[in-house]
Amino acid sequence: MEDVLRADGALSALLGRVAEGDEAAFVSVYEAVSGSVLGLARAVLRDRAQAEEVAQEVLVEVWRTAGRYRSDRGGAMAWILTMAHRRAVDRVRSAQAAADRDRRAARLETALPAFDEVSEAVQDRLEQDRVRRCLAALTELQRQSITLAYYRGLTCREVSDALSVPLGTVKTRLRDGLLRLRGCLGVSGE
Repeated sequence: MEDVLRADGALSALLGRVAEGDEAAFVSVYEAVSGSVLGLARAVLRDRAQAEEVAQEVLVEVWRTAGRYRSDRGGAMAWILTMAHRRAVDRVRSAQAAADRDRRAARLETALPAFDEVSEAVQDRLEQDRVRRCLAALTELQRQSITLAYYRGLTCREVSDALSVPLGTVKTRLRDGLLRLRGCLGVSGE
């Protein structure tokens, strides 16, 4: 136990010198803690490359913030390992948040129709409304004849039988109704 306290006291003294910009003291701190910092980061991250990045970031932070270390609040090794643990956990959380964002974006992309699909649906709806308005402007016999022939697929003879109207009358009403629809819809005869 005394060895640990003595080692931590020496590390604390080295951190004081690092705070003053002593590069040789930082090399000693680095040699003393780098293995523990890397081991802790690796235990949290489980990825060697990311653990090495975190260890490097922590040691750079030790160099920059050594002046913030207070021996009256805890041991030097605990201070450094706390930084390492926090940084590693932050990396895990960041990776998880990025993965969650990617999953949400993918779900949203598949859930929402593409712009063209929405545009086409709106256009279709507008055209249907126009056709309904134009059909409403026809006579009852014209509307019935067109509806049976074009929407139900009946032949002129079947429309004639369904409406109990002579075949010639059905053909005339279909022709007249289609001409009026064409005019109402603004369709050219080309």
